[in-house]
Amino acid sequence: GGCCDAGGAWRSGRVALWTRSLSSNSSSNQQSSDGLKPSAWGMLGVAAAAAGLLMTNNAIADSQLKEFKAATAPGPSKAVKKEQQAGSAGALPEYSAEEVAKHRTPKDRVWVTYKDGVYDITDFITQHPGGTAKIMLAAGGSVEPFWGLYQQHQKQEIRDILEQYKIGSLKGGAKPSIRQIEDPYKNEPSRHPALLVRSAKPFNAETPAELLVASPVTPVDVFFTRHHLPVPTVDTEIYTVQVGGAGLRSLLLTVPELQQKFKKVELAATIQCAGNRRAEMKAMSAPGGGGHQIKGLDWDAGAISTAVWGGVLLRDVLKSAGLRADDPNVSHIHFYGHDTDESGTQYAASVPVSKALSDQGDVIIAWEMNGQPIPRDHGGPLRVIVPGTTGARSVKWIDRIVASADECQGHWQQKDYKAFSPGTDWDNLDWSSAPAIQEMPVQSAICEPSAGQQISTYDGEVTMKGYAWSGGGKDIIRVDVSVDGGKHWTPAKLQKLPHQKPDRVWAWSLWEATVPLPEGFKGQLELVCKATDQAYNTQPEDTSAVWNIRGLVNNAWHKVPVAVTDE
Repeated sequence: GGCCDAGGAWRSGRVALWTRSLSSNSSSNQQSSDGLKPSAWGMLGVAAAAAGLLMTNNAIADSQLKEFKAATAPGPSKAVKKEQQAGSAGALPEYSAEEVAKHRTPKDRVWVTYKDGVYDITDFITQHPGGTAKIMLAAGGSVEPFWGLYQQHQKQEIRDILEQYKIGSLKGGAKPSIRQIEDPYKNEPSRHPALLVRSAKPFNAETPAELLVASPVTPVDVFFTRHHLPVPTVDTEIYTVQVGGAGLRSLLLTVPELQQKFKKVELAATIQCAGNRRAEMKAMSAPGGGGHQIKGLDWDAGAISTAVWGGVLLRDVLKSAGLRADDPNVSHIHFYGHDTDESGTQYAASVPVSKALSDQGDVIIAWEMNGQPIPRDHGGPLRVIVPGTTGARSVKWIDRIVASADECQGHWQQKDYKAFSPGTDWDNLDWSSAPAIQEMPVQSAICEPSAGQQISTYDGEVTMKGYAWSGGGKDIIRVDVSVDGGKHWTPAKLQKLPHQKPDRVWAWSLWEATVPLPEGFKGQLELVCKATDQAYNTQPEDTSAVWNIRGLVNNAWHKVPVAVTDE
């Protein structure tokens, strides 16, 4: 998983049902000025939106956080405490809900309940991948409302971790919540059933591999989807984006004002989640034989897609607000989305000001995707596209753009989307020791044939298809493929989108190669691909070299096992 920060739970006056398209006169068949033609692949059917639990509106006070940071003697370990409480009888004691509610700070120990169990999680708080503040929201009460919001917790492995901290049971058993719990996912968009769902709440799904290589531009309905929170609903009639911060005069712009005041540009750009291909890392043991577990969604190779985006250059908007490239008080541009967590905090990310203002950066504020208004599931009516970087920086449902002297301090910039040494585990992890991921490394993957597919010896050859992409605008100059695990290599034929500019190649290359099978061979073959970009960066051979506990930026050779038979 991982990605969000953000301010005000769906701002009053802006929160409403999605009622209409962005603009009634937007043309879905418009051809871009650069001659790029968005895909017109027809789509059938939609996936049903699901229902679930919402969190309570429990808020953590600043004094609790200060107390937690100041606590130097958190008390006995969970094992010692459990033993003391169990007594000679060996049975865990019962606690009332009132007793649990008294344990909300490190000084008093932090207790939570799950179903009819009581747990002392004080010793786990600093290890929580979602951060101290989020887990402290449940202090003195049940974790279930929050697990309803962050449903990646609904796994046996997570319940097993919690069980280690059990100190007793809840007297009288679990009670239904007095407050009515509203489902934060009740207004989710419909989705196409072809998407491969990796989590339902929040919704995350990848594009089927065979559809990735069907067209250089991915159809909107099967473009991969990455959410960290419920999809917000906004009223397009009153939608605005605020621009401000250090060195800027404040602007409040509607979508029509952006369209009228600034020159429209169109940009073909690939968006890739930093966790793409995480499943391959999860399938292997930690290097060195450690038992460290990778945490995150089980992405295969489909957390990546390409679209033609239409909008205005961010640099034009920032310059109109008075930002100068040589302003010493600005180092980062922050983006805040309308998607919020249970405390009302907005999803937030930032990019260096050099990327935002550069003539080579091509960061845009977009309202169009493949010639149509951006659908709500992909950030409409307005989102940021930061080409060449991890998708986490291309903030959807953009609310505010802020110039700042500092990098964004939000969770998804500081406590996620960072990769570490293969030797780093959850016990010695220091989030501040690594920079936030921006530009992505060179990447490629095999989309056809699929893993386990049978190849007939009568064909005598195999046709391989896939994609290749590199961050920072670097072009792909070569893709090499192998049918024998990397002993012998064949260059693939590349298919590129037109009108890509030198050092600003933001879209992927599709590739294809037909390679003879080893003569007389039957059995398991390992198909392999690796890409090289214009800076001669080449993918590393083995996943163990880039293994990390978050399972990010896996760009090792992509390997697909197939079976050669005479059938």
